[in-house]
Amino acid sequence: MYIYDEIDQKIINERARQFRDQTRRYLAGELSDDEFRPLRLQNGLYIQRHAPMLRVAIPYGMLSSPQLRKLAHIARTYDRGYGHFSTRQNCQFNWPALERVPDILDELATVQMHAVQTSGNCIRNTTTDQFAGVAADEHIDPRPYCELIRQWSTFHPEFAHLPRKFKIAVNGAEQDRAAIQVHDIGLDLVKNNRGEIGFRVLVGGGLGRTPIIGSVVRDFLPREHILTYLDAILRVYNRYGRRDNKYKARIKILVKAMGVESFAAKVEAEWAHWKDSPATVPADEFARLEGFFTPPAYEQFAGDDAGFLQKQSEDKAFARWVERNVNQHKVPGYASVTLSLKKTGIPPGDATDGQMEAVADFADRYSFGEVRISHEQNMILADVKQSELYALWQAAREIGFATPNIGLLTDMIVCPGGDFCALANAKSIPVAEAIQRRFDDLDYLYDIGDVDMNFSGCMNSCGHHHIGNIGILGVDKNGSEWYQVSLGGEQGNKATLGKVIGPSFAQEEMPDVIEKIINVYIEQRHADERFIDTVRRLGIDPFKERVYAKAH
Repeated sequence: MYIYDEIDQKIINERARQFRDQTRRYLAGELSDDEFRPLRLQNGLYIQRHAPMLRVAIPYGMLSSPQLRKLAHIARTYDRGYGHFSTRQNCQFNWPALERVPDILDELATVQMHAVQTSGNCIRNTTTDQFAGVAADEHIDPRPYCELIRQWSTFHPEFAHLPRKFKIAVNGAEQDRAAIQVHDIGLDLVKNNRGEIGFRVLVGGGLGRTPIIGSVVRDFLPREHILTYLDAILRVYNRYGRRDNKYKARIKILVKAMGVESFAAKVEAEWAHWKDSPATVPADEFARLEGFFTPPAYEQFAGDDAGFLQKQSEDKAFARWVERNVNQHKVPGYASVTLSLKKTGIPPGDATDGQMEAVADFADRYSFGEVRISHEQNMILADVKQSELYALWQAAREIGFATPNIGLLTDMIVCPGGDFCALANAKSIPVAEAIQRRFDDLDYLYDIGDVDMNFSGCMNSCGHHHIGNIGILGVDKNGSEWYQVSLGGEQGNKATLGKVIGPSFAQEEMPDVIEKIINVYIEQRHADERFIDTVRRLGIDPFKERVYAKAH
């Protein structure tokens, strides 16, 4: 993974010192709330419903074991003993005292971490596939390009005051696990017919109040031009994007209003001024960045480990975990493991300080000292020997991270909701738990099969409800909390936005509503047909009729 150089370290040290003085001035009454707001947001600090919330950056979801131990230490020392991993692959602390946040930033800087640009009107954390560099279906490793974009976007003076948060995602695999089609900018790494690396560039995707699938503005952009082209996109956005209405101040609104052809033409015209400028990335810079992401010292294996295969055949519980939580690795004899943070009764994405310490130990023992965070709010050990999977599974069970539910109904994406977020219209965590408890039977879950359920507490869609096979949105009705349900959304290569099935439901109705939807699927599915495929074949009407049918 990327290691800071002297300049990187100096930048975050100076930023930490700067924020300490800004915080001192605010607490002394020398800065007003309005003056302090952009300063704290630039350093990942929100004022939430009950307390400040600090969002720590995890660039493209990658952590070293010392960094994860530092997050555990912060959770234990400055918070209430846990952290929350978000859909941007970051870590949030919900209870830090404002006056101690500068101390946290100092602590983070000691392990090459920070909270810069995790909030506010700026380019946010660039995300990618949690299996980047190890996935069997990967054709180009996206991590060096994510790092390049991270360096370009950090403290970019021209884009410090964008008309709303701005998000970039990068994919380098056959299967898009980074959801690039629903980002402001999505970058798909490709090769042309000469074998040269470049990008298929998508612009104008996004969720929230106006969910839109991104549009392709360029089929192939040679990789050396990526920074100048991104500059051009953002300059067009800054020039023509709306600032009169914060709900319309997103690039997706601009692309839709302008039309993708017109938008692309304006980008190309702007880019013509900067193409081949000094910001063009030379080949040696790509080589330098790629040098940070070289493969670890893998052992050589001829194929699958015999002991691993035997344990699968002997232990049904282990086999089930392997089926759901273990992914194929590009190197024979290795596997990538997803540690589920979705145990029933625990808020999805939460991890205690002890669990973080344990996963850091797992990383050192089993996975070359590295941990990944997925946008589905789980943890990944990317490089585990097959021969050590059984021992890892047993250790993960002890800390509650071995629930074999990845891709199943209870592996839901859930935002913190009204329990924490001041923007939320409704609570999400207790409703999600009630649904998890209704389906807390592994045999039943396995019979249902793959279902993506995403849950947002408001229209900002931090829980990505629009692209859930089942999406749940918290809404406000005359001061009461209600829940709107959509069906048919999907992330990935076939990204689709879900359709609302009808009027919203009360909190206590939600487990029954989800059960009725699942029952229609079980009754109507064809052999080996996934939930999303059944919804597409039938449409939403049969589900709607069942859910809203009057009791007799």
